[in-house]
Amino acid sequence: MKNVYIIFSIIFLLFLTGCVPAMKNPDVEAKDKIDLSLLNEEKIINNFDVIVIGGEPEGVAAALSAARNGANTLLIEERDGLGGLFTYGKMNVLDFPHGIDNKVLSSGIFDEWHRMVGKKKSFEIQEAKNAFLNMVYDQENLSMLLNTEIKDIEVNEREEITALSVLKNNKTYTFQAKNYIDATQDADVAFLSGVPHFIGAGDVGQNGRLMATTLMIHLEDVDWGKIKAVAKKETFGPAEVTREAAWGFSKLREVYEPQDPNMRLRGFNLIKNDEGYYINALQIFGVDGLSKESIQEGIERGKEETKHILEWLKVNFPGFENAKIASYPSELYIRETRHINSLYQLPVSDLWENKYHWDTIAYGGYPSDIQSTSVGDAGAIVVNPTQYGIPFRSLVPQKITNLLVVGRSGGYSSLAQGSVRIVPTGMATGEGAGAASAIAIKHNLDFHTMSKNKKIISELQQTLTAQGAEVKKFHAPFPYEDKWYYPAIRELLNHRALFGGYTNDLLENEIANNKSFSNLLLHTYILMRNSNPKYEENIQYLNHYFKSNEMINLTTGEIETILNGLPIKDFNESYKEEILKWKDKDSLTREEMFIIVGKLFGWI
Repeated sequence: MKNVYIIFSIIFLLFLTGCVPAMKNPDVEAKDKIDLSLLNEEKIINNFDVIVIGGEPEGVAAALSAARNGANTLLIEERDGLGGLFTYGKMNVLDFPHGIDNKVLSSGIFDEWHRMVGKKKSFEIQEAKNAFLNMVYDQENLSMLLNTEIKDIEVNEREEITALSVLKNNKTYTFQAKNYIDATQDADVAFLSGVPHFIGAGDVGQNGRLMATTLMIHLEDVDWGKIKAVAKKETFGPAEVTREAAWGFSKLREVYEPQDPNMRLRGFNLIKNDEGYYINALQIFGVDGLSKESIQEGIERGKEETKHILEWLKVNFPGFENAKIASYPSELYIRETRHINSLYQLPVSDLWENKYHWDTIAYGGYPSDIQSTSVGDAGAIVVNPTQYGIPFRSLVPQKITNLLVVGRSGGYSSLAQGSVRIVPTGMATGEGAGAASAIAIKHNLDFHTMSKNKKIISELQQTLTAQGAEVKKFHAPFPYEDKWYYPAIRELLNHRALFGGYTNDLLENEIANNKSFSNLLLHTYILMRNSNPKYEENIQYLNHYFKSNEMINLTTGEIETILNGLPIKDFNESYKEEILKWKDKDSLTREEMFIIVGKLFGWI
């Protein structure tokens, strides 16, 4: 009896400390899981309730969730295994969303998978692939086709997908289902179905502006002890090192000179595990993530730069003297391409406001991390939310009524996507989409109708809670909510004109300068140009002003000078009340600058 008590106590302590033993995850062969008689001949196959396209982590979560809720489900993936860019791009560094009281928000199906791969900050690539496969193979009501390419989508006059054609082993099959979930990395199904979308930062008027792509660096024979010593000395800037991870070293960006002029090495995010050492740091620009040729060219460019980086590290960074390249990823990690337009396009201001939506189906909490878009761009943290809800409506695309879209290309603004795109959050939305698909079939509803039905959404939320996902209502205060001029801050955030950083501090009491003011106007007009090209004249003027004028403290006189120079002067005249009030001040604060901009555009 005493031994039993000791064993129970040890297990209890393991749970308290988070050191829970990993779930079973045996090695497994990647192969199709389907009734082979369905593929005997090229024909229409209508055996499934839900078809999930895309074996990304979000797609696996969606397929599992649909099947667990009674829907006969098919998962289709074009690769020879599961995990998508997560595994094939070897992006094995996990980012976790934290919420109220710094609680980790990753639960549900993601947590099941995470336990199977050891519940660490990173994972071994093969273990991750095995875990996704084992979860699919062990799930009832779930079939899977690998090495299967989507060729065509049929849409009827009622804006429903009626069939999708796939290519498998040089044969064409047509599948029909009641509902479909697009979990492809680029929202390919939504695109082929005619769903409206934008590319990169197109929603804020910056067409063609895309976050950097990355080729992960996989090394062996690194001396971890020396890495710790470099971090302690802050040779390359502040850094942190644990038993399995190291991050920081921000000065690398300044001291490393890339061989390719359209690349940059940022501070390291370095992972140590049984497969070796993985570095997430190489930023590759100029890649069209929708072009296979451009992606392949980016991979080859990245391989050459990796060799150059390794030689530089051997000479300049203690710990890498004997390092060797262990392997190259087969895919480039691409952060964004298409963003589909949804019934509710989640704005970055919702993240700032820690907003809970009545139809929340997942939580987010990771900073909106907008990676560099060019060699000269440092990137930005737009907002660091406490916790926010992702509404069901953001999964429902415009136009098509029996389709949901999950993953990085879902219905989020380009700025909000910088937070939602991390895998734990994406898998939570996938889990929500899978459950929603089954519930919609149960009630014979299309997703557009379902998105307006509070009773059915409540059923969806209860279902997700029962599955271990977290969607209950919460409240969290947000910065500047007590400021009467907050609507101006909200709009500037959504216009990509204002960033809060990790602290959400807008430095409102500091002295403003003329260039900050002109930049706020510039980014506002860049977005306004989306609806009226006439504002291009104002954009050109403000760009010229920024380049040709010295930085000075902002005064009411300089504001008038800038505004008088604008070719298009259709702003609100109420700003003049503030100009009159502050005309005798030697300089204006940033708070006063926000107020004037808010008045100019009628936001306050």
